[in-house]
Amino acid sequence: MRIAVLVKQVPATEDVKIDNKKGTLIREKSEVETNPTDLTAISQAVRIKKTIGKGEVVAISMGPSSAIKTLREALSLGCDKAFLISDRIFAGSDTLATAKVLSRALQQLGPFKIILAGNKSSDGETGQVGPSVAMQLGLCFTTYVTSIEKVTDDFIVIRRLTETEYERIKLKLPALLTVTKQVCEPDLPSLRNKIRALELKIPILRATDLGIADSEVGLKGSPTKVMKIFRPKIFRKGKIIKVGNVRKAVKEILLFLEKQGVSSQW
Repeated sequence: MRIAVLVKQVPATEDVKIDNKKGTLIREKSEVETNPTDLTAISQAVRIKKTIGKGEVVAISMGPSSAIKTLREALSLGCDKAFLISDRIFAGSDTLATAKVLSRALQQLGPFKIILAGNKSSDGETGQVGPSVAMQLGLCFTTYVTSIEKVTDDFIVIRRLTETEYERIKLKLPALLTVTKQVCEPDLPSLRNKIRALELKIPILRATDLGIADSEVGLKGSPTKVMKIFRPKIFRKGKIIKVGNVRKAVKEILLFLEKQGVSSQW
C-alpha cells in the first residue's frame, strides 16, 4: 500500500512576518518549522505501513527550497521517499491554486491508496487544501480525523470530531484524510533514519514537470484576493479597586460596570 503525506513548512508562530501591501506572508525572513499537525500525519502514515507490514510512505511538500528541511524531517520520522514541489511562479498561490499543484503532483507520483495531511496549517488556519485536493482528484475524503480504527486494501474506518459529537465513518479507498493532533503522538526520529534523511536525495518538481502554466497558479491563478492585512489593536481600560471591605468593593465594581454600559441588573 502506497501512502502519501502532504507536509508544509510554516513560519514559527512567534516569528510571523507579513507583507501588508501584497497580503502575503514573508516566508524567507521568518524562522520556520514543520506544521505541527503534519508531523502527526507523518507518524500515522508510518504506523499504518507498519501495521499492514508492507508499503511505502511518500512525503510531498510545496514550498520554497528551504522546505527541504521539512522533508528531511519527514524522512527521519520514517517516510521512504520525499519530493519537493518548488517554483517561483507558485508564490502567492491561494488554497485553490495550491490544491491544483498538489493534485497534479499526486497524479504524477501516484497512485496512492491513502493520502494524509494535517487538518489545517498554523499559518493559514483555513483547512481548505486537503478537501480541495480530494475534490480535484475525485477521491472520498473526510476531515478532523481523531483516530484510525481499521485499514484494509479496500476501505478504512475512522473516527472524526464534529462540533457536537464523534462520527465513525467507513471510506472506500483510495481516500484522503486530514487528521488532528489527537490521532496519535508524533514519533521521535531514530538515529538510522536521521542518517538516511541526510544522505537521501530529494527530487524537486517544477511547474513544467507538472504541466502547469503560470496563469493557473500564483497571484494570477488565485481567485482569492487578500485586500488588506492588519494586526488587531487591543484596548483594555481596567481599574484596580482597593477598599477596606467586600461590600464596598462590590459597590465600586457595579458602578464601574454601569459607566462602561454593562447592566448591573442580574
